[in-house]
Amino acid sequence: MSDSFASRLDQISQTLSAAADRVGRSASEVTLVAVSKSHPPEALTEALEAGQTLFGENRVQEARAKAALLPSRARWHLIGHLQSNKVRQTLPLFECIQSIDSLALATEVNRVAAELGLFPRVLLEVNVAGEGTKFGFSPERLHGDMEELLALDRLAIEGVMAIPPYSPEPEDSRRYFAALRECRDKVSEAFRVPLPELSMGMSHDFAVAVEEGATYVRVGTALFGERKGKTWKPEGPTP
Repeated sequence: MSDSFASRLDQISQTLSAAADRVGRSASEVTLVAVSKSHPPEALTEALEAGQTLFGENRVQEARAKAALLPSRARWHLIGHLQSNKVRQTLPLFECIQSIDSLALATEVNRVAAELGLFPRVLLEVNVAGEGTKFGFSPERLHGDMEELLALDRLAIEGVMAIPPYSPEPEDSRRYFAALRECRDKVSEAFRVPLPELSMGMSHDFAVAVEEGATYVRVGTALFGERKGKTWKPEGPTP
């Protein structure tokens, strides 16, 4: 792996563009989310200098601490599980919550958003493989809850997100990416609502995700290198 973020970013961009070309898409249809969880602010500063401004974080407190130390041009998406007691801290910081995984959580986000005067952009997380260890709507539950979700008047529901089972073979993820796209299409048609965003694909399989229609890919290791721990913590009190 190259020793500069800029060169790694260039390599990722070339791979993304090639994948888009293979299926007649434009690379401009796909947004790269740099997954920065556990990486220190210095790594994100290098990313910003290379032109990467959108970061994905799993933990609200970690993101808040980093945001306090970085320029305001850094943008944040929450891609990890959101606990209901963290919603109030989350909404002012993240421009999109990609991990709304239940009607109960969506309802709480809607309630707090109304109190704060916000209209958060969200994606609905779908557990396409039915894994017991992961959060998310089953495709059937999403269809069953969609009417109530659409009635939450503060939420801008833009699409869906999934984290397929990990496999070292990128092609193994293809069926799950296709399943997410098909789930999205069925819900969009049934409820006559546009759901343009598909967030799927990570460092090892994002090219396959692009071929299957991803509009967001979440890439961490291929950009930042291996994580050195589960989280980054600032010195001193958390802002």
